[in-house]
Formats: sequence, structure tokens, C-alpha cells
Amino acid sequence: MKIQTVEAIEVAAPADELSSPWSSTVVLIKVTTSTGAVGWGEAPTTLMTHPVRASVPEVARFYEGRELIDHGTGRREFERYSFYRYHSMEATSALSGVDIACHDLIGRELGTPISTLLGGRLRERVRAYSNGWYSDCIRPEEFAAKARAMVRSGFSALKFDPFGDQFRELSPQGLRAASERVAAVRRAVGPEVDLLIECHGRFLPSAALRAGLELDQYRPRFMEEPMIPEYNDSLVEFRQRVRTPVALGERLLTAAEFASYLRRGLVDILQPDITNSGGFSYGREIAGVAAAFGAPVAYHNAFGPVQTAATLQMDATLPTFFLQESFEASWPAWKKSLVRGYRIDGGHFEIPDGPGLGVEVDERQVERYRSDQMDPTGPEPPWV
Repeated sequence: MKIQTVEAIEVAAPADELSSPWSSTVVLIKVTTSTGAVGWGEAPTTLMTHPVRASVPEVARFYEGRELIDHGTGRREFERYSFYRYHSMEATSALSGVDIACHDLIGRELGTPISTLLGGRLRERVRAYSNGWYSDCIRPEEFAAKARAMVRSGFSALKFDPFGDQFRELSPQGLRAASERVAAVRRAVGPEVDLLIECHGRFLPSAALRAGLELDQYRPRFMEEPMIPEYNDSLVEFRQRVRTPVALGERLLTAAEFASYLRRGLVDILQPDITNSGGFSYGREIAGVAAAFGAPVAYHNAFGPVQTAATLQMDATLPTFFLQESFEASWPAWKKSLVRGYRIDGGHFEIPDGPGLGVEVDERQVERYRSDQMDPTGPEPPWV
């Protein structure tokens, strides 16, 4: 069975539907074999939908015409030719999507879940935390009301960004507003729910430190990307002075980068993204690094349902699994319609046990929402 075609397909929210602004586009990777079998992968967007989509043909030419079982050789050849891969989010994202699709195909051909191919499952369900629930919240009481609703639906961990329009610097007013929002959520949900503070990597080290010291009082389970990534060496001081653990990893692309961050004492909880850090092939290497350091892993998962399905297969095998991000409760209908086969209930994902990714992509819906649009922009970045 040979890999015949590799295709990048962009799908996007319909023009008349308000969508999650941070993920209004989804890039799916469709790999078709000489027998007509199809596997699916996904690559990230976040203001790089078109560059990632355009990178897929560069990866595809190292896979097309090759035996499916030999897809690892195609990956190695791409590594050899791709001079900037180690620092190119576009290159690694395209490679990740193809790798996921190849594993989906092999699992389907063998009639087994990808988690079996990775060494077998350690768990059948995973605890999830909700993200995206606060997208229209501004006042503390709005955050509190939405947080209560998410806890009533079964979630015992909530992630949110309380910093509004603050960027690089953090004004006294901005810090006070953030603190009031976190305080309101903590009062609303009580002491047993894990609060996860998202900073989106947007502060200078001094501002990040002030934020961490102020929010420590609310006992967050972690602070994610507290500072602009090029200043991450300053996380050593941050971790020395702030009690809240540091989580990051969605912008790290290789196992060596994760090892370097752990070795230098810059991070507590790893957050790789299967759609940009090499799919399952490199995911195994990252899992090994995490296990060697005893570092908890909480995969980043902010795009589409194929990403979720792939991430769940990875979660099933992780020696140091911690938590799994979920936007599903806040997704619009169009995105939910793309895939069927996994579910989240009571704040936990059940890991699919069907072959490959364990899910079915609805190609009619993919065609219905096929698009060529760029990621939307507005007064603030979409992730705010």
C-alpha cells in the first residue's frame, strides 16, 4: 500500500456564524493510499493558516509514492532537506499533520488504535480542563457566573486569561482587574477546583513576576507562558519567587527543546502540541524526555477535533499524564460536525478504542465548510 496523495484542506466558520475567534479556521491533512484508504491529520492555525497550508506540499513530496509502512523514511528525508525545520513552526506543523494521518492509516489497516502502536494504553479516560468558556467575559461577576456553569457541567479544572488588553507591560489597573477576576472565580467555584492562569506569553519578565506574585494568593494549579518566549531564561527567577508552577510547551518543536527547558529549570509542566511538534513520531520522544525528568504532561489542544482525537491517543500512553485541555464545550456547531467518535462527559474524555484515531471524519461536512480565508483579526489578537 503506497501513499498516493497528501492534501491540505482548510475549513472555516461560515460567514454568518460567530465562532471561537482563536480558532475560526482548521487545517486538515488528508492522506490517501493507492488502495483508496484515507487517513486524517491536523495542523495548527493561529494567524498562520495559509503558511502552514502552503508548507504541506513541501512535506508531501517526501511521502507520496512511498510505501505507507515506510513513512518514517519519508520523515527522515524531510528532516535532511528541511534546513530550517528546527525553528520553523510551519515546517514542523505540516510534518506533524502528515505524520498523524500516516499513523491513522496504519492503525486502520491493522485494526487497532494508535495508542496500541505506541506501546499500549495506561488509561482509558483522562481528566480534562475547560478553556474558551470565558470568551465574552469582562467583569469579574461575568467570569464567576461562567465558571460556575462549567463546574456544574462536570469540569474540575478551568483555564482562563484574566489580563484583557495588557501586553508587554502590566499596568497597576490591569493587574488589579486581573486579580479581581481570578478572585471572583475562586470564590465562585471554591477551593477544590483547579484554576489555570493563561498569560499567552505576552509579558516582559518584570510584569510576569508581578502577575505571578499577585495571583499566588488564589492558589492556581499553574501559570501558562507567563512571559514573552524570547525572555524565557528569566523563568529561573520567576520560579524561584513565585509559588505557582510554570506550564509551557506549545511553541517548543523538538524533544531536545523540552529537555533543555527542563534541564535549565525553566518549566514545571510540559504542554507539547501534537500538531506542531512532530505528531506521534516525535511525540514518543517528548514523552520519553518527560518521563526521564518526571515532568507532568498536559497537551495543548486548541484547534480542531482531529487534533483532539490524536492527542487522546497520545494521552493514553503517557507515563506522566497530568491534564488534557478541552475547548469542546465552547465550540460552535460547524466545528463539532466535522468528526464523530469521541466524547467528553463529566469533565473527562473517554479515549476512543476504534482503529487509528478511533474517529470518523465527515467528509461531507469538510466539503461544506471548505474555505480559503485567512484567520480573522480585530482590535485585539484573537486569543485575547
